Amino acid sequence: MADFEARMLIDGKLVDGAAGTFANINPADEEVLGEVSDASKADMERAIDAARRSFDETDWSTDHLFRKRCLEQLHAAIEGELEQLREELIAEVGAPRAVTYGPQLDAPFADGLRYPARLIETFPWETDLGDTVVSVTGVNTTRKVWREPVGVVGAITPWNFPFEVTINKLGQALATGNTVVLKPAPDTPFNATRLGRLIAQNTDIPAGVVNVVTASDHLVGEELTLSPKVDMISFTGSTAVGKRIMEKGAATMKRLFLELGGKSATIVLEDLEDTAFNTACLIGIGPLMHAGQGCAAPTRMLLPRSRYDEGVAILKGLYENISPGDPQNPGTICGPVISAKQQARILGYIRKGIDEGATLLVGSTDAPKQFSKGFWVNPTLFTDVDNSMTIAREEIFGPVLVVIPYETEEDAIRIANDSPYGLAGNVMSGSLERSLSVARRLRAGFIGLNGTAGYGADTPFGGYKNSGVGRQNGIAGFEQYTEIKSVAYPAG
Repeated sequence: MADFEARMLIDGKLVDGAAGTFANINPADEEVLGEVSDASKADMERAIDAARRSFDETDWSTDHLFRKRCLEQLHAAIEGELEQLREELIAEVGAPRAVTYGPQLDAPFADGLRYPARLIETFPWETDLGDTVVSVTGVNTTRKVWREPVGVVGAITPWNFPFEVTINKLGQALATGNTVVLKPAPDTPFNATRLGRLIAQNTDIPAGVVNVVTASDHLVGEELTLSPKVDMISFTGSTAVGKRIMEKGAATMKRLFLELGGKSATIVLEDLEDTAFNTACLIGIGPLMHAGQGCAAPTRMLLPRSRYDEGVAILKGLYENISPGDPQNPGTICGPVISAKQQARILGYIRKGIDEGATLLVGSTDAPKQFSKGFWVNPTLFTDVDNSMTIAREEIFGPVLVVIPYETEEDAIRIANDSPYGLAGNVMSGSLERSLSVARRLRAGFIGLNGTAGYGADTPFGGYKNSGVGRQNGIAGFEQYTEIKSVAYPAG
């Protein structure tokens, strides 16, 4: 692939980084895909200044129809390079090709920009509260509520679904009139720099409205959290980093959207008929999609004690017949993990599970033998897991499923909720009414019933507890990029 974009976008210009370059590595074979600009703190400060100036001194924040046209231009520009972007994501993320036709690329591309662009014309930017005699003044008063953009948004994105997260942040932040400094993960920079080039060359988005800053040093990205010129941080990533952003951003009262980790539970209820029970157990391969590198991956499966052995046998057959494979292969669902660091971390969790008494039914504490290069982990199935074990409580972010028995429906709900996280979950039952009843008692933000998922640009996504603050997408996500201004004046 010869069209990787190495340059950053700062103040409308494609520029090199003052710190030189750093290598972007293919996680499947450890080959260097190319070099990308490495920003210094001074580069980040220039990008922040450009975003501040474009917000304060242009009409970007107030010209709704212009913003809509610009988002439509960007959508068209991405569409023109969609297949190049697909190959880029497979190469730099290690994303299986099959996954790019869903949540890695095609699904977010379909509506990530178009949905917020449509909202620009229908969103209630002004609400009339009506006229009333206000008691504290005695004056007949007209009262309005205005929605306005927050200002400069620092968008910090992860490496696991980088385009998906980026396009949903950009779509909503720009549609609401904000300016943006985008800091992509250093593991997967090329999809972001491509967007920067498309913005610069194929849209009328003014200089400084979107800036793309790539850096190998995470402290360069932290400048977004520290700078008083940045009004909001929109971050997707680990809970540990999210907590650091909350702490560091407190000094300047940053507005925050934090979409963080998860340890999602699937509750399989005993009332399923045999065929439906088999189908329910298929959700257990969720942690194998993209090697489990998804915050909402269903990594805990709760099986009724009365059908535990039956479910474990099904899962064992599934896990023994799925191997990690070349992400270029259309039949692969479990590709590499992103880096040697992540590989070591996941294998460490597997050893921890064994040490704490869980049964390693399928998998290994070693990397797969069939690959001489790349960062790989075997599909891993743990049984005899207690919910207090480390592997049941901490986010592993790898192809690891833990299977936990429960006694009653109440017991299953208790186990599912007994987690520091609350991002997502699934309920499988022969009765929709029962599934809905259980879902209402789960402390998580994104619940699928009987094999469904509500993902889409119009659906709020986010979690309870340590899984974050705020929501991505939907009206709720759109609103979080706005401030509320109440206005009153004498009634005419």
